[in-house]
Amino acid sequence: MQYKRILIAVDDSAYAMKAARAGFGIALPLKAAVGIVYVINKNKEVVSADLGITLEESKTLLLKEADKTIQQYIDLYNNNLEVFRFTPEGIPEKEILNIATEWEADLIVMGTHSRSGLDRILTGSIAEYVIRHAHTPVLVTPPRMT
Repeated sequence: MQYKRILIAVDDSAYAMKAARAGFGIALPLKAAVGIVYVINKNKEVVSADLGITLEESKTLLLKEADKTIQQYIDLYNNNLEVFRFTPEGIPEKEILNIATEWEADLIVMGTHSRSGLDRILTGSIAEYVIRHAHTPVLVTPPRMT
């Protein structure tokens, strides 16, 4: 299969950095377009009357963090590829799939935190959800990838 559009799902973790490196590594020799998606997770929005943080200010801060993180990955790994940025707000696993469908991605690349046991039961696995529901191939980078 010829990959023309590679979607890389990222956040600000070391696991995402490995996924970004792998995704750009695949895209470069293929001269594929790269889409980078960083989902603004609604669960991380902080509103505090005591601190004077409104919902809009919280969203703005999260969006700035997303943009900064995406730019860091572009600066580190891009080598003249066409790059698209996506920063939807919502539930990460669902938004990754939505962007993959809307953008017509040929491959989704993402990292995993490799949670297990009770932590996985309580928090779920974004990577597992994406694998189970994607209509396109998914490459998951392992947490110990060098």
